[in-house]
Amino acid sequence: MPDSPIGIFDSGVGGLTVLKALRELLPAENLIYFGDTARVPYGTKSHRTIIRYSLQNTKLLQRFRVKMVVVACNTSSAHALEILKEEFPFPVIGVVEPGAKEAVKASRSGRIGVIGTEATVRSEAYRKAIISLDPFCQVFQKACPLFVPLIEEGWLEDEITEKVAERYLGELLKEEIDTLVLGCTHYPLIKEVLSRVCGGVKLVDSAGAVAREVERLLPAKNSGKRGSVRILVSDKTERFERIAKMIMEEEVEIEEVEIDKE
Repeated sequence: MPDSPIGIFDSGVGGLTVLKALRELLPAENLIYFGDTARVPYGTKSHRTIIRYSLQNTKLLQRFRVKMVVVACNTSSAHALEILKEEFPFPVIGVVEPGAKEAVKASRSGRIGVIGTEATVRSEAYRKAIISLDPFCQVFQKACPLFVPLIEEGWLEDEITEKVAERYLGELLKEEIDTLVLGCTHYPLIKEVLSRVCGGVKLVDSAGAVAREVERLLPAKNSGKRGSVRILVSDKTERFERIAKMIMEEEVEIEEVEIDKE
């Protein structure tokens, strides 16, 4: 039905950047977000566990009769997207392909950096997606496992976060990249820090690209004036509430729900 919600899930707070982009582009749509805060981060988990968590998260959203699901988690997109597409009757969209398209479009030299969780980098999903779009591109990747816990801690402008960024990004900058894909939906929350460290390198945040892809593939658009937003979590914390309010820039209620682990 047109007024059925669009479901979005992520391992934690980072996917709210995608939720906000959807809210801005498709204000009439009803949106329901699930952050698996009890099991964050996903980036250090095994391939099998990431798939299991992703299936459970999508089944949770299915309870709310969603018409589409956005996998706003790069790790889940890299490891579980094709399985989710086969398993569920509604469209399922990931974040890797839109991000890769933006990177290829933005890069002038074809030297593209990708930062993400260990699992996302290990999957080679971004490298494969970028090369499939332009085989002349060179892709340089770096896992940045400390970023997610720092962001979940709320250290978005902390000097420690900047020092960690300098350590991680130093070797990518030596490769003379002109574009850097933020291959985790948490990372836009430290975009200011990353911009300072990267200088003139173009930063690609896939949230806007994902929102445009959702608009293109949406099976039925809601004609209402202003859609609703629901935010669900597997563990409700003050830290999540604080960061969610900062990202969304509007009052939102956060509900704790149980995951069906079967």
